[in-house]
Amino acid sequence: MDKNAPIILPTAYLPPVEYFALLINSDAIVIEQYETYSKQTYRNRCEIYTEKGKMPLIIPVSKPSGNHTKTSDILIFNQDKWYVKHWRAIETAYKAAPFFLYYSNEINSFYNGTIHKLLNFNLELTKLLCQLIGIETELMLSGDYINRTDIRIDYREELSPKKPNILKSFPDYTQVFSTKHGFIPNLSIIDLLFNLGPESFDYLTELDKQLNIES
Repeated sequence: MDKNAPIILPTAYLPPVEYFALLINSDAIVIEQYETYSKQTYRNRCEIYTEKGKMPLIIPVSKPSGNHTKTSDILIFNQDKWYVKHWRAIETAYKAAPFFLYYSNEINSFYNGTIHKLLNFNLELTKLLCQLIGIETELMLSGDYINRTDIRIDYREELSPKKPNILKSFPDYTQVFSTKHGFIPNLSIIDLLFNLGPESFDYLTELDKQLNIES
């Protein structure tokens, strides 16, 4: 894949590993904010590895304009304190991971219910994760809705938990419960970060090579 080619991604909550492989593969990323919001996607959910296997974490949201609400206007429903439940699940799942204590405080700082727009929450958390991993790619929000004909590489619909992974293979790494359930690929980036720590960048670079081969 040409690092200078324009790539457009959806906003995502604690995005999957391949999302960051796309980030590391490009000099700049455009995140769509003016699309009509799609439910049951990575926009408000992630997948972590628990003692029982793969588990989704879903941020409850509200749509001020109903089904016509743009992603930029989606609000987080903080009243039920979802962030407490999510962090409890993350801590239970990864407290035994070798790098959990190293990164957990900075990530936990987002779980306080003070950010009210989903787009803002996702963007700031993704920027932090890029910083922790060492990814310097610039993240930009779309200035208007981008038509498919306007951009060469578009992952707004393809990057979805309901569709096959964009990448065909993911090298195994040791996960907290892998002896119980085996290796589960392409989970939330925090699975990679808490388990591999500073080696996460190298892992994503290997996936970057796969993208270059497939493009």
